[in-house]
Amino acid sequence: MPGEISANLRIFSTLEPALLAEIEAKSVLVKVNPGDVMLVAGQPVWGIPLVVEGTFKVTRVSDDGQEVLLYYVYSGETCAMSFTSWMTTQVSSITSVAEEESQVYVVPGTIADDWMSQFPSWKKFIMATVLDGFSQIVKSIDDVAFKKTDERLVSYLKEKSRISGSSLVNQTHQEIANDLGTNRVVISRLLKKLETSGRLLLYRNQIKIMRDL
Repeated sequence: MPGEISANLRIFSTLEPALLAEIEAKSVLVKVNPGDVMLVAGQPVWGIPLVVEGTFKVTRVSDDGQEVLLYYVYSGETCAMSFTSWMTTQVSSITSVAEEESQVYVVPGTIADDWMSQFPSWKKFIMATVLDGFSQIVKSIDDVAFKKTDERLVSYLKEKSRISGSSLVNQTHQEIANDLGTNRVVISRLLKKLETSGRLLLYRNQIKIMRDL
């Protein structure tokens, strides 16, 4: 319903009303289930996603098949890598997967490009997104290079819990290892160590985070 769509767009409060009307008229509203793949590495990018509800995990796979978590895209945000891939006419270098039930406006790339000269708030929004995306990628590199794996694991679990709003994290040890760019044996050992110290509880494909994690 039009009223419902307008309410969804209020999360983009920095964009001028005329631009919000353009988004509503010229974009496609997509509803996505948890685990659905929004974008696949190696495929062309035809549109720019505007997340109005939900969270997406953005990862990159190396040439040897190792997957690494780059950043998350939250409600009220867009994906920096999607925009830069479209602007440079390159196929996507990332994969984007929904972490929860989500709603996304997909703006056709040609229209998003036109808006750069038409709407100052859009240009500012996109430039801020690209800068933030670059900063998050640099942080991911720094974490891999300088942070201990156990520190990265704790941060990862806390973020997963924050996204879901639950103390239960429904992830296998292999999935966590993939996201953190390490192997399952290392993750299993570290999780067991955290359980022994009383900071979490381990179940089958599920982890319960305790208050003092």
